[in-house]
Amino acid sequence: MTPEQMLRFRFVEKAFRRCCLKWGYEEVKTPVLEYLNLFTSTGTLTPAMLSKVYSFLDWDGWSGQRLVLRPDGTIPLARLYIDNIADKKLARLFYTSNIFRFEETGQETRERWQGGVELIGISSALADVELILLALEVLAKMGIKSVELKLSHAGLVRSLLSELGLSDKEQARIFDQVLDGDSEAFARIKAERPDLGRAMVSLLDLEGRTPGFLKNLRALFGRSVPELVPIVDDFISIVELLDAVGCDYQIDITSGKGFEYYTGVIFQLFHNGDKIGGGGRYDALIPLMGGGDIPASGFALYFDCLMNLIEPAALAGPLEQRVLVKVEREAVKKGLDITAYLRDAGYVAELLLEGQQPSNLRWLLDVRNEAPSFIMHDSLKIKDIELETAGEVLTLLGESNGDKDSPA
Repeated sequence: MTPEQMLRFRFVEKAFRRCCLKWGYEEVKTPVLEYLNLFTSTGTLTPAMLSKVYSFLDWDGWSGQRLVLRPDGTIPLARLYIDNIADKKLARLFYTSNIFRFEETGQETRERWQGGVELIGISSALADVELILLALEVLAKMGIKSVELKLSHAGLVRSLLSELGLSDKEQARIFDQVLDGDSEAFARIKAERPDLGRAMVSLLDLEGRTPGFLKNLRALFGRSVPELVPIVDDFISIVELLDAVGCDYQIDITSGKGFEYYTGVIFQLFHNGDKIGGGGRYDALIPLMGGGDIPASGFALYFDCLMNLIEPAALAGPLEQRVLVKVEREAVKKGLDITAYLRDAGYVAELLLEGQQPSNLRWLLDVRNEAPSFIMHDSLKIKDIELETAGEVLTLLGESNGDKDSPA
């Protein structure tokens, strides 16, 4: 990343970390390298996802097994939980990590950064809503507006498919097609079970902004598919809580595309049509990985996308505390002392090197070997201030922090 991109990245990361910590989440970090079987032995990733994984043999290592650059953040965290902190009844965890996926066209980056949050050990509508509200708060703190929240529910589709008596592989195939909005997936379903075919079509067409849509679905198919009732009730509980806190959303079953291991509510976050994050409930993942009957849910925000949405004004604030220091040859020690003093006080103090053009900053401090010891050039008020001590320099900077129109 370039310096400007890193500035944006740190801004996004800082807003994410602050919000997570204030909500009671603890930070963790997982390895970049993982064993391939972590993503294959339990069926946690689909063949389409596995085709984009970077893998290689650990010839000279301890295992001789095939390793991968992590293609997903949730699965390694689930392993970390199982191996290290499974004794905790409730774990609120978050992380910032890079993931790697092969992209053959060259149009997209193959290393992507994301911030992930996982809530492990509890299954409830309130827990799901907590994650949704936390994700929205992070985006608000970044100054990102007009965020669209779309809700889906993997349990609805899975429940209907389980009624057909299909193999797990066939169910997974149709499940992916359903989330992709492929109506052809229902051709055989309609022929063999017309009631389920109608339910599937209704699910695909299910779009709305109130719990009423879900209540209609429960009324229509509750008798023919009774297993659907508790799942719809769970979905209704979630959207009613969102209504209670005034959170806007849109129900769209097909918006869950790409989340194969999810079992419950799925939520997606969009900005001007671009997906910037998403998450949901995955109660079956930790049990599949041998971690016991532990429910979990989480989300990820896509830092690479968010970095491009940050307004320049949001990045300018910290630069107001920046001072460019010009030092005469005979006053080098004094110049180094004042820069260290300013840094200890929380300012960015940059030495002006030979041949360097002064950047567009408010403050230029001229350090001299004679009286006055310091001359502060204020580009905002276009004046020079003569000062004798480092304390006077610091006082001047502190008093000027009230200038609302200070340029970066």
